[in-house]
Amino acid sequence: MKKIIKIFSLLSLMGFYTVEAQQVVKKDTLSGTELIITMDARVSDALTAIEDRCAKTAVTKGLSGIDDDALAKPAKIFVPSRELTNAEICRKNPRILGFKIQITTVKSNEEANEIKAYFRKRFPNLKVETDASLRPNYKILAGSYFSKQSAASDLAKIKEYFKSATPVQYRVFCAEAK
Repeated sequence: MKKIIKIFSLLSLMGFYTVEAQQVVKKDTLSGTELIITMDARVSDALTAIEDRCAKTAVTKGLSGIDDDALAKPAKIFVPSRELTNAEICRKNPRILGFKIQITTVKSNEEANEIKAYFRKRFPNLKVETDASLRPNYKILAGSYFSKQSAASDLAKIKEYFKSATPVQYRVFCAEAK
């Protein structure tokens, strides 16, 4: 008897619980690609109402001559055709892929510290650092540059003392780069 009651209550519950799902085709606002979603009709209507409210911008009193089609279209994103300046790049990314001058590679940390001290005496205006990512070898790197061309003048001066100096791609802090 208990089983019959359970089956009857389950069937009656399933009879009252109905979902009216439908396939809805939406278009992406930026690229225009179609997206097919299965959802309840009420949810689709609610989303459409929200999209309509977002698409219509508030029109101040006194403006005339604006048609409804112009208000329903979303605003286009303007991408400048010119190349971004260094300041604009730095605002978006504080660390970028730039260049450093690799002075030399040595086998020990003590030797790296000696070369850094010698370098600082010769070039006090350039920042010098040690990269220990290739242990047991240590790279001594100097400066921060946006491009190889901007590193060329410092590289020529450094090559007078360190013949093996070469520009290498490296992540640099945008604010320090030349």
